[in-house]
Amino acid sequence: MAAETPEAAQEALGLIKVDYEVLPALFDPLLADKPGAPVIHDEPDAKNIPDAKKNIAAKFEFEVKNTEWFKGADFVFEKTYSMPYLQHCAIENHTVITSLDHHNRLVIRTSTQVPFHVRRIVAQALQIPVKRIRVIKPRIGGGFGSKQEVLLEDICSALTLKTGKPVRIEYNRKETFVSSRTRHPAVVRLKTGVKKDGTITDMELDITLNTGAYGSHALTVMMCSGSHTIPMYKVTDNIKFIGKSVYTNLPVAGAYRGYGATQGFFALESQMDLMADAIGMDRVEFRRRNYIKLGEGSPVFKAMGEGREGVEQVITSIGLYECIEEGLKAIKWKEKKEKYRHQTGPIRRGLGMCCLMQGSGIPEVDMGCATIKMNEDGSFNLLMGAADLGTGSDTILSQIAAEVLGVKVSDVIAYSSDTDVTPFDVGAYASSTTFISGGAVKKAAERVRDMILEVGAKILEKKKEDLRLEGGKVVAKDGASCSLSEVANTSLYYYNQHQITASASHFGHTSPPPFAAHFADIEVDTETGKVKILDYVSCVDCGTAINPTLAEGQNDGATLNGISHTLSEEMEFSPAGTPLNASFRRYKILNTEDLPPLKSIIIPTFEPNGPFGAKSVSEIGINGPLPAIANAIADATGARLYNGPFTPDKVLRAIKNKAS
Repeated sequence: MAAETPEAAQEALGLIKVDYEVLPALFDPLLADKPGAPVIHDEPDAKNIPDAKKNIAAKFEFEVKNTEWFKGADFVFEKTYSMPYLQHCAIENHTVITSLDHHNRLVIRTSTQVPFHVRRIVAQALQIPVKRIRVIKPRIGGGFGSKQEVLLEDICSALTLKTGKPVRIEYNRKETFVSSRTRHPAVVRLKTGVKKDGTITDMELDITLNTGAYGSHALTVMMCSGSHTIPMYKVTDNIKFIGKSVYTNLPVAGAYRGYGATQGFFALESQMDLMADAIGMDRVEFRRRNYIKLGEGSPVFKAMGEGREGVEQVITSIGLYECIEEGLKAIKWKEKKEKYRHQTGPIRRGLGMCCLMQGSGIPEVDMGCATIKMNEDGSFNLLMGAADLGTGSDTILSQIAAEVLGVKVSDVIAYSSDTDVTPFDVGAYASSTTFISGGAVKKAAERVRDMILEVGAKILEKKKEDLRLEGGKVVAKDGASCSLSEVANTSLYYYNQHQITASASHFGHTSPPPFAAHFADIEVDTETGKVKILDYVSCVDCGTAINPTLAEGQNDGATLNGISHTLSEEMEFSPAGTPLNASFRRYKILNTEDLPPLKSIIIPTFEPNGPFGAKSVSEIGINGPLPAIANAIADATGARLYNGPFTPDKVLRAIKNKAS
């Protein structure tokens, strides 16, 4: 219902009577493919579903078998871990405003991470040419993956085309909880084998994701749950991944920061502690011995991409050893281990840690472009399709351009995410912006630098190869110089007149992983089950941090996001599938008052494939708190939790079960 006022729309809705046929519903993903389960998508136009009759939206299997399964293992562990529905909780809800411009073209202003995908999909949905659509992404209040799809843009656009008037659709908070996207709830069965000497022999990861009513990201999130986790450690004999995403009559899951790795690492890093304890090896040393090293690869990289075959790659930068060492020092691991060794009373303290990896864009899929234009005063316009969601990418990409061009960041005027003005970019997702879009900006700036040096060589009567850009000037080896303003005016008005401008595109052939080590120092009240974080340290290798302050901020935010998942967040549903806590009154996210002591430490490395050595940083931090805190609770109480979040009732129940 569309109307000129909310009151009119509400009154009109009240006049519509609907007769509903209530069909059998499916809420348990583990029952989705069982005989007799309601079939969610039996409509005639349901296409490209791997097995609609069994409610399977996506599936994938992969195996490397070198010998009989678990033949070489001294200990075998098989455990099941689960994660519930979680909401992104971006500050700004989903909002779209559409209108017609003076050429009768459709203008879409939208809170999106993917403006060029919005243009393409709306054109397809409404069967109008791409050239009739302009998409503008203004400043937006966060996304975390939830704004990586078209949810409202096509509806809003259709109403504008129908009425000729501007139209706005804005979700309220409840609608965002129920009708936008969530994290995929997951059930992970992990079976591993280990030798007494610390060698991991076998690993079988079997994951079932609940994609909800539709298959948004059903395949790719499922595959990333294995591709971002299994390569973390060397497995000598056999590797197997079994994945499926199933339909249920619950909210639709989609992209969410961490993107499958969050679910996978909870299982893997919890099980690493179990294996270390079984063989009597220090938990940190067990990880040090087994994590992937510089120059090493994994068969998983080639077998598992995002929705298709991946690419072969080896690790070209890794600072995980330093992450572990710095984290141990910062958390005071050795001192506290000794201090906590002989505890009495109801309050127990414990330490936990985990190691992580992620990715930097999707290799041979993600692509970004940038254009740079020089102005008379020696400033530069930087046009890029990359979408800044509050992540600071406009600043970081401006820094990359300024570094190449030898100017201050304030001399770079950034404008992003306008499909009429800026060049193409796939959008802000998969931790790709610095690595992919930054690569495009660096290439474009290098081309502009080359053009500037050509003009500067004429002005200074020097060889081009003897010149450099520094401090807003073209500088020769003998100290002679001319300003960039003189260069710009010479090119525009006096000599061989031309505009100094260049465009460049970039895509990656690999996806170099950032690495991280998380450390948690916690306190558990064994009489109430309440968990208190005393200290938390997150060390991350993101290559060269282009902007260390922003990198720390991204990692702080991701880590706190993960801590909130770990201790409190969970969407609740009635037996009939009705969401019960679709508001911040009942869905608890940690706020400033809840913020535990948290420290991010950036570990510098140099990634040869990234701009100025950079890799990604924005996602990896969210993957650590769940396993690190689970390991710390087990260290403090001897009770291990396999189902998040770790609310007091769950912790107390685990402690009592351990005691009995």
